[in-house]
Amino acid sequence: MTDLASAPGPAPAAETPTTLSDELSRLMRLMHALKAAGPTGAAGGDARERAAHVLLFPLTRLGPLRQGALAELVHADPSTVSRHVTLLVDRGLVRRVADEQDGRVSRLVVTAAGEAALDQLRQERDALLTAVTADWAPGDLAGFTAQLRRFVQDLTDHLPTLGSATGGALTSSGAPSGTTSPEKDR
Repeated sequence: MTDLASAPGPAPAAETPTTLSDELSRLMRLMHALKAAGPTGAAGGDARERAAHVLLFPLTRLGPLRQGALAELVHADPSTVSRHVTLLVDRGLVRRVADEQDGRVSRLVVTAAGEAALDQLRQERDALLTAVTADWAPGDLAGFTAQLRRFVQDLTDHLPTLGSATGGALTSSGAPSGTTSPEKDR
């Protein structure tokens, strides 16, 4: 079977939104393949467990969130997020705490074990990206990172529902206003 994600096409005469779309499609297929291959470390496990672990990133970055807000923030079906949260709670990576403003609902908080699992995920991602960019010039990596950051922000700005998970109060870093986003935000 041909690996369509890694098969480069002919170089276009001029870069256009269509060629960008083609490259983004290749990137998404590669990301799917990476997820399917999955890590084997502490943050590994089956695909469902790996998908659940991804929820640790926004919970750590943004702090305690209601489950519905988390689902909206990650653009996922609430029932899927509910299953993932249940897995995270069962594994001791997240705990539910009463909302200070409305004790009838809970917010999700990452535990110390969840922080450790998240650190493992970050180390695995960093190791992969270090290997992939090992022969890049530092300026190339810096330029690509800056352009990718700009692209992600511009794409974020064009998603009309992105800010609704936090009451529309997202800053340019993607964090709710009044919070800061760590440098290693993933």
